[in-house]
Parts: sequence; C-alpha cells; structure tokens
Amino acid sequence: MLLQVQVIVESTLPEAELLFKWRVPFYYVEKAPICYLNVTKGYLDIGFWAAQYFTDHLDKLQSDKRKYVRSLRFRNQDEIENDILIELLEQAYQHRNKKIITS
Repeated sequence: MLLQVQVIVESTLPEAELLFKWRVPFYYVEKAPICYLNVTKGYLDIGFWAAQYFTDHLDKLQSDKRKYVRSLRFRNQDEIENDILIELLEQAYQHRNKKIITS
C-alpha cells in the first residue's frame, strides 16, 4: 500500500520532496507540508496538513481527536481510491501556504 500511495503522490506532485519528520515520511512542496504516511494500528494513515481548507471528499477523511490534520485510512490495497487520493493531493497543494485556523 505504501508503494502504491508513494507512486500516486510522486506522479501527482512531481515537485514534492519526501522527508522524514517526527519519525514518519512527510511530503513537502516548497517547505510546505502536503501529507504524511504512517502505518499504525493496522491501517495506512495519509494525513493532510491543510485539510481544514478542503472542499471535496470530506466524508472520506478522519479527524479523530486531531484539531487540524485529517486523514484517509486504508486497511488493504483494495480500499485505495486513486481518484480521490489525487483530488485530495491537489487540494493540499492548492492550500499548502495557508495558515492553520485556530479558532
């Protein structure tokens, strides 16, 4: 699953740079975080930093108790919807330089 997602991210945002922050792989564009990949509790979590600005596919995103980050979660490869992931990556790219709204 990680490799499939990595291919999708890197083909959608070829300028994205893969770095390791907070012990997980993060994709950045121009020093702005786009998303992170984390395998935890039996699923792949793709967290989006700018999710509070997203307008599409909000029903697919999980927030749990996180204030700002929202994520897609997949337990197996068949659950990955490439089109939705691409659209969310494009939204993350579009909003990459916006500040987090805290109130």
